Amino acid sequence: MLASQSNWIFTYKNQHADTEQLEDMSLSPVVKQLLAQRGWKTKEEVEAFLHPSLEQLHDPKLFHNIDIAAKRIEQAINDGESILVYGDYDADGVTSTTLMVEALREKGAMCDYYIPNRFTEGYGPNEEAFREAHRQGFQLIITVDNGIAGIEEVKVANDLGIDVIITDHHEVQEELPDALAIIHPKCADQYPFKELAGVGVAFQFATYLLGYFPKQFLDLVVIGTIADLVPLHGENRVLVHHGLKAISNTDRIGIKALKKQCAIDRNVTEEDIGFRIGPRLNAVGRLQDANMAVDLLLTNDPEEAEELAGYVQDLNKERQKIVADIAEEAISQLEQAGDLDNQHVLVVAQEGWNQGVLGIVASKLVQTYYRPAIVLTIDPETQRAKGSARSIAGFDLFTNCMKHKDLFTHFGGHAQAAGMTLPSDNVSILRDELDDIAKQELTEADFKPQLTVDASIDLKDIDLDVLQTLNQLAPFGMGNPKPLFHVNAMPVDIRQIGATKNHLKIKFDQDGSQIDSVGFGLGDLYTKLSKDTKLEAVVELQENEWNGIRKPQLFLKDLAITEWQLFDLRGSKQWQNQWDPSISNQYALSFQNKTDVPVDSLSPEQFSELDQTVEALFLVDLPDSLEELSNVLKGKQINRIYACFQLTDSYFFQKVPTRDEFKWLYQLILKRKYFDYKTDAPKLAEYKGWKLEKIKFMFQVFHELDFLTREGARIVPTNNPVKKDLTESPLYQKMDKQMIVEETLYYSTYKQLKEWIKEQLTCASEPEEEMVYGF
Repeated sequence: MLASQSNWIFTYKNQHADTEQLEDMSLSPVVKQLLAQRGWKTKEEVEAFLHPSLEQLHDPKLFHNIDIAAKRIEQAINDGESILVYGDYDADGVTSTTLMVEALREKGAMCDYYIPNRFTEGYGPNEEAFREAHRQGFQLIITVDNGIAGIEEVKVANDLGIDVIITDHHEVQEELPDALAIIHPKCADQYPFKELAGVGVAFQFATYLLGYFPKQFLDLVVIGTIADLVPLHGENRVLVHHGLKAISNTDRIGIKALKKQCAIDRNVTEEDIGFRIGPRLNAVGRLQDANMAVDLLLTNDPEEAEELAGYVQDLNKERQKIVADIAEEAISQLEQAGDLDNQHVLVVAQEGWNQGVLGIVASKLVQTYYRPAIVLTIDPETQRAKGSARSIAGFDLFTNCMKHKDLFTHFGGHAQAAGMTLPSDNVSILRDELDDIAKQELTEADFKPQLTVDASIDLKDIDLDVLQTLNQLAPFGMGNPKPLFHVNAMPVDIRQIGATKNHLKIKFDQDGSQIDSVGFGLGDLYTKLSKDTKLEAVVELQENEWNGIRKPQLFLKDLAITEWQLFDLRGSKQWQNQWDPSISNQYALSFQNKTDVPVDSLSPEQFSELDQTVEALFLVDLPDSLEELSNVLKGKQINRIYACFQLTDSYFFQKVPTRDEFKWLYQLILKRKYFDYKTDAPKLAEYKGWKLEKIKFMFQVFHELDFLTREGARIVPTNNPVKKDLTESPLYQKMDKQMIVEETLYYSTYKQLKEWIKEQLTCASEPEEEMVYGF
């Protein structure tokens, strides 16, 4: 038995997917089911989803104030005013900045761009930056991917005589900045789609400004949209669908240089952007000045592009190392604090941690422990702690932190992520307060991540055609995750792979259909999985290509086994490597009271007294009889049994001498009147072709039955011995039993051994029947 690492939510079992309106569409049943489960139930909805068209984009004039903003820009161009594009330091921000600068320059505007420094200025409008813009002669500021929270900063700009146009997509607060114009999908009801990324808002504004559809910006839009993790439906799906085509064939020199650094020499996928391009652009703002990322995207100089892309690559590697180092220190801090199981919210703080990567570290802590996590760096001069938080599904960071807003000097965020600044003295108070809330609000089930399973699938139905069909649902991402399937099959080959053996490869079989699977980061489950025990898995379907051969493959997300497992370690001298010290209810059982067992072991009597479920049981050696092991196993709930059965002297291949052989030897001794064992035994062994061990055993049986007596160095027949059967000899009985034990437990096949143990586990002691009189 093996518990899953996540809670599996079977949506297809809990809701009826109505596919009636899709019956006459040429789609596979599984795609119809998935579409209906995800809310696309009419032909029109499905057609729009499967075939995203640029015509599905809304008219940008529906944005509130967009006409006012456009007129102000025309005025600035006509009057020769300088315009400053004020961006943000993440991938959405730098692509928004690049797009807006190019659109303004195409219109003939005199413009420049500015992205605040994460470490010295922070996110969003900055008063000193606005004052500096005034000193440099800028009369108009256009914010992209920020600005909606810059109430005070916009007042400063107004006082300085600078007009501000805000384009943003972040959450709208009750009070809005007094800007000349605010272009935001959530600021008014006119614009139908509310979930554009910052770059999506900038794109629509650019479309309105230029008076035509600027396809040349789609390569920027797709990066910012995917990297900012907005839901990939509606307009976002349209922009990403066409943006992936655009970035795959882009002429933009900076992106081509970045693709080269990412080793992308084919069509770009959403995964390429989410895991390669986006993180590299983000790394610039996390460690240094993000203006360099805009320089890369804007440049027309191939040499400059190569140089900047290489620098971005180096920064990303540095970012990865910094994240790994801080994560290691954070985990060490948590482990050393002790009592980790009772910490419902993880809070770590330390001087010297790089502020720019603390959100990533917090995410890693959530992945490792599945607890809400806050990671803070402490400034030794100001004694202020500043950092980021990430949460789990059941714990609302924003709401619960706001219950103690007096602890913060700055706080912002939403349910699953937040940024904060607070006095270092308040860190322990925050930890205790949030931990108390979590203890009240969360149950044990909340501390396991959820996997939403879309459908169950048989191995025989998984082929390249199914994969091609499922790809109709792409691009995948937030709001449109890759479909997950439930598989129930037999593992016939299990291996650890990777340089550090931290990945898992399993070949599954189901009624003759076989398929390979791989699970990244699941290598530690290797010792907990046995062949020939049905395994349940949640998987993604993938295509694997090797040496020109394409075939389907399963990508393992989670595993579970609902029955007990047998691990065959018979004959292995390294069985103790399977012992996991972190498991509390794990036991080694020794029948022979061995003292050389490398782990603490119990006697059969001690094990029989246990009344809790046993996670793992190691059978170190063989019992003296099958009954001895059977009595130990009866009525026990054991999840995993490791059959080690270390054997030094085997009786199985010696064979018990036959009665005729015993008779012949006894008659020989009677005839000779004596037997000198030291000199006669070797001669007898040579004459009969017997082994000395066999002769020794026969003499020991005769002695136990009092058929022979020792007189000095000679063995002589006993006078008038009592007639006894050979089976009355304890040694004879022991060897007979031992041969049965070895045959059943040691030399049997895996299947035979598992069947025998299964019978013992399920054969609990039957209660005596109660006698009821009078009926």
